[in-house]
Amino acid sequence: MKIKTLNSLRLALGASLIFIGLTACDGGNKAAIEAPVTAETVIADGSSTVYPITREAARRFGNSARDADIRVQFSGTSAGLRKFCAGETDISNASRILNDEERELCAANGIEFLQLPVAMDTLAVVVHFDNRWAKHLTLEELKRIWEPAAEGVVTRWNQVREDWPDQPIVLFGRGQDSGTYDYFTQHVVGAVGSSRMDYIASEDEEYLAAGIAAEPNSLGFFGVGAYHRHWDSLKLVAIDAGNGAVYPSLETAVNGTYKPLSRQLYLYVNKSSLKNKPHLADFLEHYFTGLNRWLHLTGYIPLHEDV
Repeated sequence: MKIKTLNSLRLALGASLIFIGLTACDGGNKAAIEAPVTAETVIADGSSTVYPITREAARRFGNSARDADIRVQFSGTSAGLRKFCAGETDISNASRILNDEERELCAANGIEFLQLPVAMDTLAVVVHFDNRWAKHLTLEELKRIWEPAAEGVVTRWNQVREDWPDQPIVLFGRGQDSGTYDYFTQHVVGAVGSSRMDYIASEDEEYLAAGIAAEPNSLGFFGVGAYHRHWDSLKLVAIDAGNGAVYPSLETAVNGTYKPLSRQLYLYVNKSSLKNKPHLADFLEHYFTGLNRWLHLTGYIPLHEDV
């Protein structure tokens, strides 16, 4: 089977370097974490996939706007949007668009918002670095592993392919508050939120990456940025959607061949906060003006200029 050339090593090297530089200091200002929240504090929450992008934007903005207090955290897209629609946050990082229920919640609470596309992402299916057999999977094989009927049934590698080892599959994936989980289940299993539940779940990509790297029989999924930050301890699995096995990369995301696991990432911004929080508009202008110059360092893919 022809596997298209993986085209992401340069991005991965850059991402690993920038991740080393990301400290626990939101907005580049440790005092911002310790100081009390004020009426001018900008709070961003939501997707852990988008988190590294917004966190890096806050760090860069903080270098020039020392008096700005930008707090960036993550709880998952769904959990973050619930907070956003309740008026608890100013920015909601999201790895999917709002669903009808969330739009109704925002409307009920009088929350008007802007939807801003940020970047392209591809979902990465990964295994342990020393895995020598799972070089590619078909969408049907992924579904057979992850669908609800697989729980307690499809538990060993040789149940996926007979010539693979008779070893347990240890599954890792995003939690049920994650937009990545919603997207993965929709496009792999066929229904949003439908999957087996006997897997190690987390909203924290770093936790998942560490777990996959420590378990020789692991198989997991998350945004490709997490792979790029840990390219030296994880291995990508190419996905065959019917036209040959394809790796996630800048090229395959842009040309549409990495289907169906390519998507846009978003920021949702509270319009009232834009009016009432002096630093928010400046932060967003700084964010988007410089984004395409440094986005690749976080492991994500720039949008087309038209978008």
